Amino acid sequence: MNKTKKPRVIVVAKRSSLARLEDGEVDQRARKLLRSGDATVRKWRPAHEDHVRTLERVEKTLSRLGAEVLILHGSHAVFDTRGSDLVVSVGGDGTLLAASHSVSGVPILGVNSAPRYSVGFFCGAKGRAVEAQLARALSGELPQMKLSRMAVRINGQLRSERVLNEALICHIDPAATSNYILEFGKRSEEQKSSGIWVGTAAGSTGALRSAGGEIMPFGSRQLQFVVREPYVAGGRNYKLTRGLVPSTRTLIVKSKMHHARVFLDGPYRALPVRLGDHVQFETSRDPLTVLGLEPSR
Repeated sequence: MNKTKKPRVIVVAKRSSLARLEDGEVDQRARKLLRSGDATVRKWRPAHEDHVRTLERVEKTLSRLGAEVLILHGSHAVFDTRGSDLVVSVGGDGTLLAASHSVSGVPILGVNSAPRYSVGFFCGAKGRAVEAQLARALSGELPQMKLSRMAVRINGQLRSERVLNEALICHIDPAATSNYILEFGKRSEEQKSSGIWVGTAAGSTGALRSAGGEIMPFGSRQLQFVVREPYVAGGRNYKLTRGLVPSTRTLIVKSKMHHARVFLDGPYRALPVRLGDHVQFETSRDPLTVLGLEPSR
């Protein structure tokens, strides 16, 4: 990083369930459940307290290191990284994933703010190591890993090029059958299923794996697709139920549904898909640089 000026850091902090409850964004029935110690919300308060302490540690450390800091509260905040040196996500993997959709050209360091309660597979800092990892990030001493991302086009129009984990294309109603034509290379197949997962190497350890896919090396630029719960009748078997998509190729889904969605990295970014729409998945030209990840992951 440039030693002649103050480093500019964008901090994206999640808002805990307890904080959202206090702001009236969560079903107020949760208050009664909290008072009664119900198991469904029992972790909310200790997780919130851990998160607050970690965020305070991050703020104090960056101030001590002389950084110019912009703090955004809310995982899905939209921001511009131009002129910044580093993005720090404070939460878990979900916070890093959400923030990554605004990140281009600068590295991101994930801080797992409540390791006892959240998953931090992509987070390179947690607990007492936060101070040291932040200092190393600003000095350029933390190991870097470039993770391939995915681009999604609908009818040829680019809709996102920063999908880090996976996309799910399916009927808008999860109980309804997804009807579509899947095209890969010279092969084309009409299918009925619960939808299709398409993801990157980074996303291969999550939903893709759970659906029957394989774990890919982090450095791979290939995509992978897995059809969810394919419906076959009359002894017919589909040929295109799973596979790897080279970085130079495109996977195409032609919708036979009037009301469908393609969900990008979870439920919060959803693009409408109509009858006859062509949805294309390909390797993005905009990878994400993540700090503090071990090569063995």
